Amino acid sequence: MDVLSDVLMAVRLSGAVFFDVRAWPPFVTASPSSDLIRRRLLSDVGHVIGFHVVTSGACWAESLDSAGPAQELRAGQMVIYPGGDANLMLSSPGMRAEPDWQAYYRAVNELRPLTISVNEGARDEPCRYVCGYLACDARPFNPLLSSLPPLVRERISRRSWEWMRSLLDAAVEASTTVDAGREAMLAKLAELMFVEALRTHIAGLPDDARGWVAGLRDPQVGAALRLMHERPADGWSLERLAREIGMSRSSFTERFTSYVGLPPMQYLARWRLQLAARMLKDGNATIERVSAAVGYESEAAFSRAFKRSVGESPGAWRRRGRLPVRGE
Repeated sequence: MDVLSDVLMAVRLSGAVFFDVRAWPPFVTASPSSDLIRRRLLSDVGHVIGFHVVTSGACWAESLDSAGPAQELRAGQMVIYPGGDANLMLSSPGMRAEPDWQAYYRAVNELRPLTISVNEGARDEPCRYVCGYLACDARPFNPLLSSLPPLVRERISRRSWEWMRSLLDAAVEASTTVDAGREAMLAKLAELMFVEALRTHIAGLPDDARGWVAGLRDPQVGAALRLMHERPADGWSLERLAREIGMSRSSFTERFTSYVGLPPMQYLARWRLQLAARMLKDGNATIERVSAAVGYESEAAFSRAFKRSVGESPGAWRRRGRLPVRGE
């Protein structure tokens, strides 16, 4: 399995499409910060990423929490807010609006996606876009979140867009009926579009880019990440990792840290804890077996490391994961 897929599985990425919007210029729709949405409506998830996909027409996307100009979007393009910025979709830059919380409550409690018309009947051609959210773990360790910019705007590849749009249209058009599996299909489609946009983003990074996502395509750093993700429980040492990828220990440490932002062994330790956190919530393995599965020689050493990183014991983490808090 490639490193990106491994991380997306380990942080339990899951998608949902909330709104199908048809908007005639002039228009503006507002989305609150994803953290506010999480606390009010989705409080059993760790982190929420907002996204919008334009299916026809054109508009602009603008973050309200991060500096930067509005970004133009056309059909087949997707805008993602990895940090969960409050944002706007608008027919021209500079417009403002407040979020409609009633629509969000309806989108959670009723059949999704919720169809919304804005300024219907105006003369100009409408823009159509779908809005959704991707939930994932932020703790103990999600290397993807901190390595992405506040706003990611990418085009879904033409080859993928054709079948994605067909599935999206079919699911959205069935939004007035309770078709079996429709919401699950939309959820998986949201995840696929997110991964497609990430792949395009990584491929288009400049040669001097740094960060975890840039490290994925670097020959040496990418090879080291693959080794750690393929065999996380192995008895890795700095010397062994450097030898495996054909570098000196000092050169490897410097290169890995310059990309990822963490020394290799510190990255491995954090990644092992993320895997353990997922296993504790998703499975029935004992804490002793979980600790062994991620490379710890003793349950006591694992428990100390886990509590130091997460702030609670493995047992408490497991119990809280099995008893999610209901949203407001």
